[in-house]
Amino acid sequence: MSTTRGTQILTLTGLRFDANLGVLDHEKTAPQPIAVDAEMNLGTQPLRPQDDDLTHVLDYRRVRSIIIEECTAQHVNLLESLIGKVAARLMSLPGVLGVRVKIAKLEIFDDCEVAIRVETGQW
Repeated sequence: MSTTRGTQILTLTGLRFDANLGVLDHEKTAPQPIAVDAEMNLGTQPLRPQDDDLTHVLDYRRVRSIIIEECTAQHVNLLESLIGKVAARLMSLPGVLGVRVKIAKLEIFDDCEVAIRVETGQW
């Protein structure tokens, strides 16, 4: 018996860019570097799709654009607010059953990374 289906997870790891985020004075006046990791549970999918057509899958370029757009659209004070916006937007994509997102502030401390991770939907 051969396996024809499997659970598909789309992953973006280490996406780095500047975002408008934070409560400190310097954070309110200038964007700061963040790193975003995202996973989307696409559920059970054929191991070999019926065709090789991009329009029949979740385009990772779109996922990347959504993450950057949500994180740069407007200033937010809290990392918790930002990650909630990103997770909700990714959950609204067609075929997405679950989302895991981690956002790290890269320069808040010299000796560590500060991050929040959220998981929602089915895993």
